Amino acid sequence: MSRTIEVTSSAPYAVTVGTNLTDPAVESIPETAKRVLIVHSAPLRDRGEVLRGRIEASGRTAILVEVPDAEAGKTAEVAAFCWGVLGKSDFTRSDVVIGLGGGAVTDLAGFVAASWLRGVGVIQMPTTVLGMVDAAVGGKTGINTNEGKNLVGAFHEPLSVWCDLDTLQTLPANDRVAGLAEVVKGGFISDTGILDLIEEHAEALKAPELTDAAMVTLEELIARKIQVKATVVAADLKESDLREILNYGHTFGHAIEYTERFQWRHGAAVSVGMVFAAELAHLAGRLDEPSVERHRSILTSLGLPTTYPAERWDALHTAMKRDKKTRGDLLRFVVLQGIGNPVRLEGPDPVLLLGAYDAVSSAPVRGGAVSL
Repeated sequence: MSRTIEVTSSAPYAVTVGTNLTDPAVESIPETAKRVLIVHSAPLRDRGEVLRGRIEASGRTAILVEVPDAEAGKTAEVAAFCWGVLGKSDFTRSDVVIGLGGGAVTDLAGFVAASWLRGVGVIQMPTTVLGMVDAAVGGKTGINTNEGKNLVGAFHEPLSVWCDLDTLQTLPANDRVAGLAEVVKGGFISDTGILDLIEEHAEALKAPELTDAAMVTLEELIARKIQVKATVVAADLKESDLREILNYGHTFGHAIEYTERFQWRHGAAVSVGMVFAAELAHLAGRLDEPSVERHRSILTSLGLPTTYPAERWDALHTAMKRDKKTRGDLLRFVVLQGIGNPVRLEGPDPVLLLGAYDAVSSAPVRGGAVSL
C-alpha cells in the first residue's frame, strides 16, 4: 500500500509514500526521456545499480554518478563534475536526472538539473527520513560554499517524488532520529498532532531496530510532515512570505553547521536551533515557558541535542548574518506566537539574542541517541 500527497503548485506533482516503489518510479519517467542520470552516494551503490538495470530494461540509457556522502557532496566542484557527465552524455532538455539518496544528494541532484540547459526534469527518490520529509519536496535545490550552507541554488520543482520506506529499514538509528527533527519542526509550526504522536511513541521511534508498529507510526509522521510542506510550498514556492515558516530553527541551526564545518548532522543542529528560537520567542513575550519546555522534552525524548557549547557566540552571530532570511544587517527569525502559530521576529534586540544563546549554552551538549 502507498499514499500520495499532491503538491498543487504552478507545476503540480505527486509525492508517493510507501514500499516497493522502484518500478513505479521508473514508469513515471517521461516517454520523451532517452537518457537518465542517477546521482547517488557510495552507500547507495547497489540500489543505484538496481535502478539503472530497471531503467535500461525500459529502453533508456542510464548513467550512474557516485558523489561524496552528506554535505561533502554539495560543492561547486561536485556539481561541475556532474555537468561534465551530462555534457559528455549528450543530455538534452527532454532527459531526466534522478536524485537517489539523502537530503544532500537530492539537493545536489536538483541543483544540477535546474542549472543544466537552464532546467531539465528531476525525479527525487529520497532514502532517508530527512530527504523524504524535507529536502526532496518543495523544489529547493542548492550547494554550499566556503561562506555558508545552501547559499547557491535555485527553485526547481521535481517531476515526482518517491519515498520508499524500504530504505529506512537499513538506515542507521542516528540518521533516522536526526531526520525526525524536521518532523518535529512540522509539528511546532503547523500540525500539532505530530507532536502528540512523537510524545507517545518516542522510545520506539529511536530504537536501534524498528518494529512493525513503529514503522506504521513513522510512515504516518512522514506523510503528515510532507503534507505540511506541500501545503506551504503550494502557496509560496519561492519563499516570498509564507514559506519562511519552514525555516523554524534553521537560522541558528545552519549557523551551528557552518561553525562546526558541517560535522554536525543537520537534524541535530536544527534541534538546538528550535530550542534557541523558542527561548528567543519567550524572551520577546511571544511564547510561554511550558511551550519552551515542550520543545526540550520532545527533542530530548528522541535523543536529540538541545544545547550548544558556550563562548562561540561571535562565530555563530557572524554565520547567522549570512542567513537567506537576513535583509541587509537585519536578522530575521521564525518564532512561535504559541505552538502551531509561526510568525517573523525582525531585528530582535541583541540582549534577547544573547539571552537565548545563554539559555541553550548553559549545560554541556546532550547528544543522547544521536552521534553529532
